[in-house]
Amino acid sequence: MIERIPFGNSGHESTRMIFGAAALGGMRQDRADKVLEVLDEYGINHIDVAASYGDAELRLAPWLKTRRNDFFLATKTGERTAEGAKKQLHASLERLGVDRVDLIQMHNLVNEDEWEVALGPGGALESLIEARDQGLVRFIGVTGHGTHVAARHLSSLERFPFDSVLLPYSFSMMHGEYADDFEALYALCRERGVAMQTIKAIARRRWRETDDGKRFSWYKPLDAGDALNRAVHYVLSRPGLFLNTSSDATLLAIVLAAANEPLTQPDDDDLRGDTEAQGIEPLFVRGVSDQV
Repeated sequence: MIERIPFGNSGHESTRMIFGAAALGGMRQDRADKVLEVLDEYGINHIDVAASYGDAELRLAPWLKTRRNDFFLATKTGERTAEGAKKQLHASLERLGVDRVDLIQMHNLVNEDEWEVALGPGGALESLIEARDQGLVRFIGVTGHGTHVAARHLSSLERFPFDSVLLPYSFSMMHGEYADDFEALYALCRERGVAMQTIKAIARRRWRETDDGKRFSWYKPLDAGDALNRAVHYVLSRPGLFLNTSSDATLLAIVLAAANEPLTQPDDDDLRGDTEAQGIEPLFVRGVSDQV
């Protein structure tokens, strides 16, 4: 079974692989049920969903009727005002068919203007704190994309003691200013006991118009094989990091199988070789492609 470690200071021992339920967003219920069965094969006990992930919350609801206590359940709100976040959280609870979630996260909070609104008077954070006081949520986190997200998370943690953060982490992303910001954030999270979730480990690059095949994620992922295995181990060989699975459900069992193998720190030369052979490119480049 995949290793479990404390999810920050939550008191919950979460599997280091977290199921990214965006994979369920466009599925029929019968297909979603089969995907969810894979979680049990590897002992996954932590689910990450969001209000904006299509019908993902609805696809989880039938399963959670009998399995709610088996999982640490997280969702996200993209609303920036207190009223909007409150309404969206209650809608998520209804869609999920639960009376509380373990973690509510402010979704992709990177833009400075949105950040000021969400964390300011009348902002989303106020309603999430209220929801925590009411027992509707247990913990509050923040997520983001792009090359500015690590620095923004540092600012967020100075403003409020968030319980978790989520951001990209891969060999191709770890250079320049982003790497410096990530390392500073990693050190602070380790010091404070903030859970650190990572995404996009198995991304190859952004899709091109000439690419063939179905697109189950907004980026082109690595295919099954040694390069994918090394990409997963690059994250999990780092103490304390969690890895959220891709929205491409066809790779779920493959990624979980890679994570289930004994962890080894990939050699940098091998990772550079994968970068060249697979045509791996950073998904986010400052000043060029910082948006999803």
